[in-house]
Amino acid sequence: MPLLDGKIGLVFGVANKRSIAWAIAQAWAAEGAKLAFTYQGERLKDNVTELVNTFGADTPILSCDVTKDDEIAGVFKTVGEKFGKLDLLLHSVAFAPKDALEGEFVNTSREAFRVAHDVSAYSLVALARAATPLMTGGGSIVAMSYYGAEKVVPHYNVMGVAKAALEASTRYLAYDLGPRKIRVNCISAGPVNTLAARGIAGFTEMLKHYEAKSPLKRNVLPEELGATGVFLVSPGAAAITGQTIYVDCGYQIMGV
Repeated sequence: MPLLDGKIGLVFGVANKRSIAWAIAQAWAAEGAKLAFTYQGERLKDNVTELVNTFGADTPILSCDVTKDDEIAGVFKTVGEKFGKLDLLLHSVAFAPKDALEGEFVNTSREAFRVAHDVSAYSLVALARAATPLMTGGGSIVAMSYYGAEKVVPHYNVMGVAKAALEASTRYLAYDLGPRKIRVNCISAGPVNTLAARGIAGFTEMLKHYEAKSPLKRNVLPEELGATGVFLVSPGAAAITGQTIYVDCGYQIMGV
């Protein structure tokens, strides 16, 4: 029997076929989960719809701006009406204004700091709160982080600070939701050539650096992140919560 047979999942963060969220969604579906998806803005609607339709025309595709509580409420209302429950939630959402990812972190504007934290960190809290009433039999929430939350990565700037807030939020949510049998974890992925990553200056050099310095001498593959996404929501991870799991070919262990 597939690991996720009978499970219902909701995926935030697919932008195109290179998205980490799409890799994890495909892996969840391959293990038997039924999924619903969201998209942010009309610009991404066609891309997401084309991908999601490969799972069947009846797969829900819902518009959601995670900075708007009414839109979040609408998404979870629709999921509840269609499926009656929710077991899995993927948060793969992050944003900072482009000018905040250039130059020096010390020049981050108050507004850029606010936006980065609202979209990239607080949204996990908002989504977890909305998901909890549907996770009546317990559940698993997975968020996506990056090494820049722990160490300085040039040009990552305010996004690194927001990811640190995301990881801390994961721990506090794990504590709050544990009695309800809801687990909350982060995957800290090595660099992947996604739409978001291409907005970071020097990204190509970053890929080369990881390949040269990581113990496995290569970069992580999307399907490997998908496999980790399956593991974290499976019975095999039943005792794992509040953790940040590094899937970066070992780069995180290196001192130089």
